[in-house]
Amino acid sequence: MKLLKGDNVVMLSGKDRGKKAKILVVIPETGRVVLEGLNMMKRHTKPRKQGQSGQIINKERAVSSASVAIICKSCGKATRVGYRFDGDKKTRICKKCKSDI
Repeated sequence: MKLLKGDNVVMLSGKDRGKKAKILVVIPETGRVVLEGLNMMKRHTKPRKQGQSGQIINKERAVSSASVAIICKSCGKATRVGYRFDGDKKTRICKKCKSDI
């Protein structure tokens, strides 16, 4: 998977299309990512202790990694990720401006 935790991405599809967010969690087994403040769902919780009230919690839900594009730090555009080998090190590069991500 070419996306990492902490990357800034833009949503390409869905109700949050065009919004920018940071990746909180990457799930490579299923090819999904959790984004900060996007794809929110409501979770109804029961009271767990005596006197506590039930509540509705807003939570981020995972989205497919194919529906997000990484934002390049140097050119500021949504781009695909490529790789370059510098000796024995593998670095991620922007496909548009060829600079390091």
